[in-house]
Amino acid sequence: MVHVIRLIITAVAIWLAVHWVRNLELISPADKGNTGKILVVLAVAVVFTLVNALVKPIIKLLSLPLVVLTLGLFLLVVNALMLWLTAKITETTDYGLRVHGFWAAVFGSVIISLVNWILGAFVPDRDRS
Repeated sequence: MVHVIRLIITAVAIWLAVHWVRNLELISPADKGNTGKILVVLAVAVVFTLVNALVKPIIKLLSLPLVVLTLGLFLLVVNALMLWLTAKITETTDYGLRVHGFWAAVFGSVIISLVNWILGAFVPDRDRS
């Protein structure tokens, strides 16, 4: 149940980032209305979660010298790359996330990280229970 709640939080974070950052867009079927938009956001959230779980640890390990050299600021670039990779994966379909530019990916990833952090504070961890 905690994973479903975290997935919904990620979907909300992506939705907010798309609405707040000009060069991020979410392509959804026009004939399906809000249901289609919700399904597309949830699908993008699943892809984003999988990219963060599978690819991000490898990239963070390989970029460790740059992370140390920049005192952690390079993690903003890593997060932007994960958002960009999510967009590239979803571009293989007719619907999904589109990122137009590096700065859009950076600002979008910052918003997603902040919203996940704020809303995730209200979700109890399984380890603490």
